Amino acid sequence: QVQLVESGGGLVQAGGSLRLSCVVSGRTFSTHAMGWFRQAPGKERDFLAAISWSGGDTAYQDSVKGRFTISRDKAKNTVYLQMNSLKPEDTAVYYCAASIIFKLLIEGTIGSWGQGTQVTVSS
Repeated sequence: QVQLVESGGGLVQAGGSLRLSCVVSGRTFSTHAMGWFRQAPGKERDFLAAISWSGGDTAYQDSVKGRFTISRDKAKNTVYLQMNSLKPEDTAVYYCAASIIFKLLIEGTIGSWGQGTQVTVSS
């Protein structure tokens, strides 16, 4: 069982930046694709970004391309989401996710979820 713990959320003004972190337990980090999703109140959980187990492939939702960057540090078993130029519509709970297959993660087939971290962007 993979365990994921997110951190880094908070309150930020529009135009600001935040970096979310997700620490992954166990040796499975090196074999799993990792990703980030978010869920706003009253809405479904949406895919944001994914990175393959090697770090060689990434994918993004169109609305965050050019503003968000996903990366992973194998030495720290950590995946990051750097978020720049934040907008009020980015306000949501952000979830870290792990999946054995990169493509399945993008499609929402997730093996493990983190507990979520709140991001609030004020206007």
